[in-house]
Amino acid sequence: MSDLLSRVEADEAWRRDTFPACRNRIFLAHAAVTALPQVAVDAMNQFNIDSSTGELDYSRVLLKQMDRVRESGSRLLECGADEIALLGPTSLGLSLVANGIDWQEGDEIITYLDDYPANVYPWKKLEEQGVKVVYLKPEKVGEITPELVAAAISPKTRMLALASNNFLSGYRLDVEAVSELAAKQDILFCLDAIQTVGAFPTDAKLVDFLSADSHKWMLGPMTAGLFYVKRSRLETLEPSLIGAWNVKSPNFIAQDAVDFEPGGRRYEPGVLNVQGLLGMKASMDLLTGIGVNNVAVRLLELKSHLLEGLDAKGFKIIGPRSGANASGISSFTHPERPNSMPALFEKLTENDIVASFRHDRDGVPYIRFSPHFYNTHAEIDRVFATIDKAGT
Repeated sequence: MSDLLSRVEADEAWRRDTFPACRNRIFLAHAAVTALPQVAVDAMNQFNIDSSTGELDYSRVLLKQMDRVRESGSRLLECGADEIALLGPTSLGLSLVANGIDWQEGDEIITYLDDYPANVYPWKKLEEQGVKVVYLKPEKVGEITPELVAAAISPKTRMLALASNNFLSGYRLDVEAVSELAAKQDILFCLDAIQTVGAFPTDAKLVDFLSADSHKWMLGPMTAGLFYVKRSRLETLEPSLIGAWNVKSPNFIAQDAVDFEPGGRRYEPGVLNVQGLLGMKASMDLLTGIGVNNVAVRLLELKSHLLEGLDAKGFKIIGPRSGANASGISSFTHPERPNSMPALFEKLTENDIVASFRHDRDGVPYIRFSPHFYNTHAEIDRVFATIDKAGT
């Protein structure tokens, strides 16, 4: 186990310096918009200082910095740096896939209507071009199994467009098994990976396309993210956004032909969010330094502690509790008094406990806890004490 992880429980002063959110609140909403670690803040602040005190040399200095960001992203996604475009939000990458494939009328895309809408609407929009969207219908929220996917595949299936982890139930997709299904039948596989990258090992080589903004488990800022295109699919996915950055323009002079830059850069049409990407790099390096495998173990340990306490208080938890499909997301409601959940959420907020409030398609309210590796067992115990005082 990483020295940093062992320090989380042993050195509270260090923890508060390294993760400022700990100073005045208990932050359990990393599946929403994360609280930034100090290393990300420092990296972005330094860029601001450099921007205010001198001229930014984009062609020499910043380009090299962005190459280093790609290298950090490649370590996190276990892929080549040249396969990464530095784009956020997640929906931008997914839309680039939806708009960049040469779809034929009658092509089918398999997806899930109760995924986060960013991974639904880009595919649904393709119905206007004659593409058929096939929605998976699991028995339980988010429980997308390889068997369910296999049963939906037909000779017309062109793409699987799935999420690596359901944002409500926390059901984690067996990406490797689904990848094998896609490969056997030469079906494209696009992954919305925002709810696992940084929390659980995510091998981009198992898919054709992947998109993940950094503002959740990657502990990075909003609108900075990773968009992966497998090297062998670079010619399959036509860039649908065109600008001076992704088309070769020597000496900033437009050419007669559109000749794209190599690798992932072909999907970056203009000036990048350099400040955010430098913050994202600092957070990615923090995570890879700890080891994402170690982070995953820690998240499931915290989940076990959370569920034990929620069970004792009579709450109903949805999604896997342990094992290969479990994740850092734990959503719960009260089976007898679901209408009490909004008041409980407000009580948590009043006591500086940051969680998320969500509903399923039937309107059932849930509170969602999503701690990261730097949260502690002591913090979770304080959450339980607050719930007891609320009398839910």
